[in-house]
Amino acid sequence: MLFWLIAILIAAFVAAILALTLWRARDNAAPAAAYDLKVYKDQLREVEKDLARGVISPEDAERTRLEISKRILEADKALQSGQDASVKTPTGTRVLALAAFVAVLGGSAGLYYTIGTPGYPDMPLQARKDAADQARANRLRQAEAEARIPPSPQQNDPRHEELVQNLRDVVAERPDDAEGLRLLASNEAALGNLKAAYTAQSKMISLLGEEATADDFAFMADMMILATNGYVSPEAEGAIDQALRKDPTEGSARFYLGLMYAQTGRPDFAFRIWSQLLAQSNADDPWVPAIQNGIEELAFRAGVDYTPPTLAPATRGPSAEDMQAAQDMTAEEQADMIQGMVDGLSERLATEGGSPQEWAQLIRALGILGDTERASAIWAEAQQVFAENEAALSVIGAEANRAGLE
Repeated sequence: MLFWLIAILIAAFVAAILALTLWRARDNAAPAAAYDLKVYKDQLREVEKDLARGVISPEDAERTRLEISKRILEADKALQSGQDASVKTPTGTRVLALAAFVAVLGGSAGLYYTIGTPGYPDMPLQARKDAADQARANRLRQAEAEARIPPSPQQNDPRHEELVQNLRDVVAERPDDAEGLRLLASNEAALGNLKAAYTAQSKMISLLGEEATADDFAFMADMMILATNGYVSPEAEGAIDQALRKDPTEGSARFYLGLMYAQTGRPDFAFRIWSQLLAQSNADDPWVPAIQNGIEELAFRAGVDYTPPTLAPATRGPSAEDMQAAQDMTAEEQADMIQGMVDGLSERLATEGGSPQEWAQLIRALGILGDTERASAIWAEAQQVFAENEAALSVIGAEANRAGLE
């Protein structure tokens, strides 16, 4: 109520000043003849001063006095006859003054009702933080959020459906097979069975225990969030936290963590996470388009003046055009192309660095090419680069073991 009272008083004060200015614009104006008389009398005094200084001759002074005297008589006559009485404000101007008063007062109220928040109390910074914490604590659980999503029919290949059903039967018979669960999770995801996908992934993670990687937890969080159309539930947040505990640089987990803060009223946290992630990302990272679409709004809400960086595309593997061109190549030409891509990835990692997954990808490619000596050198270099990141070494080391490296 106090806000409304102050707002009304301010708007009324501004409108009253504007209206009063228009209303009394000429009511107090002096007649033009009275002003002329004052000017002519001043001119006579100036003539006398010029004559005393010798600037003009007595003859010129006399002629000037006569001319000014005639004008004084005409102005005095007009003043006495009332021909140049004070001009009153026209009726149209008074109407305009009233319209301005109503427009300022009513327009201010209408604008506030349109883009403001009537009835919303003052909210200091600490109160906003408390409200965000409460919103985060009271979020919908995963099952509740999924229940609000309308079902969408899936058009899947019947042969794929049959193969996945066979896989489900095999996993049911061998529930302790972690690789089978991993395969089932990825195939359920491909069919759009997101709940089944993250359920299988959760079972696999339970079997792996501490051997579960950041990618394993990030995939589970991804499936859970996709199942709720982008909503980050407490359960999904738990998977995100586990992924970041394993590898603080895991990109999709960092993206979803920022999304969670944006959804719970902490744009400052969300902006900080997304801006750092974007600055460290390549243009073809999957989370980049979503961040670029929302980070400027986040920056505005966080009160930060921000210009998004320009990202350079990264060479992560053959494009669709490369694959099409490779079909027409000889085996020797294909080998040369693959070797060129491997060399490009190796050079980029050496000069710009990269994620643990990219280092593992390079070791895997070199192992396939049979270049174990070079793969060993890359593995040794990776151990130095990620010496303090056990999660990253676990990802790269697993690929090194598959390549037969010590």
